[in-house]
Amino acid sequence: MDGGQVNGQRSIVHRRESTMKILLCDDQAVIRDGLEMLLNLEKDFQVVGAAQDGAEAIELAAQKQPDLILMDLKMPIMNGIEATREIRTKFPNIKILVLTTYDDDEWVFDAIRAGASGYLLKDTSRQKIVEAIRGTMDGKSFVDPAIAGKLLNQVASKQTQPTSILTDKLTERELDVLRLIAKGINNSEIAAQLHLSEGTVRNHVSAILEKLNVSDRTQAAVIAIQHGL
Repeated sequence: MDGGQVNGQRSIVHRRESTMKILLCDDQAVIRDGLEMLLNLEKDFQVVGAAQDGAEAIELAAQKQPDLILMDLKMPIMNGIEATREIRTKFPNIKILVLTTYDDDEWVFDAIRAGASGYLLKDTSRQKIVEAIRGTMDGKSFVDPAIAGKLLNQVASKQTQPTSILTDKLTERELDVLRLIAKGINNSEIAAQLHLSEGTVRNHVSAILEKLNVSDRTQAAVIAIQHGL
């Protein structure tokens, strides 16, 4: 039976061969408890800790070494933006997915600049949160549709640097890929539009992140929009 499962679900087993360790950070106990109960229903998720503020999240990140943190923003002692910035500096392999009630422009933009890989509102369905966690771990970016326009407008308004800075760093094909990343398009769709294999697209994405000195697609998209691409 095990062999059949490996053959029949090869890609799933390869991607989720180990449990994803998740840390929760929210100042409301009822939110932490509810998320822990819901996420632990997923066989490939394990909630390894829960913090009530940003400072505690930093401590638990060091102790638990989670794969991903679900991070609230407005909290006592240290807010989620400050915590995100420090965690991403100290532990760049930890992904941070914002889950908050706040959709103000500055909160959104500052969270992404601090290193968050995505931004969801708390009225997001459980299934969408689960999908966003898995997608974030696969290198995708998730921004709630209700605030995506705000993010793009905010970034566009701060455009100060010429596109030539990007053209000096990236090849023409990498620029093509980056334009599509900035539109929120995933690797398979990029491959179809540019008539490339997904493996080639993944290689281009890796090269783009390295050349732009960023850790994920969201930050690359922000840079692309800032530079008028």
